[in-house]
Amino acid sequence: MEKKLTRSNDKMVAGVCSGIAEYFGWDITIFRVIYTVATIFTAFSGVVLYIILWLIMPQKNIYGDYEERLNSKISEHKQEQ
Repeated sequence: MEKKLTRSNDKMVAGVCSGIAEYFGWDITIFRVIYTVATIFTAFSGVVLYIILWLIMPQKNIYGDYEERLNSKISEHKQEQ
């Protein structure tokens, strides 16, 4: 299965930090703390980056790959007929 960077459903604001943490397999809370500290020490440029990522990163599909499996079964069924 292809791994995609998406905003997570486990979100505090928009799911950007938790999406990045899930993608790399990091602890979400630790990543949020590190991101917050880095944002404070970089004159709040992390806020601008967060907003850009919020706009660019797609929302995670809450149904997982269910839709893909359903579509493949439908196409298989149509080919059998």
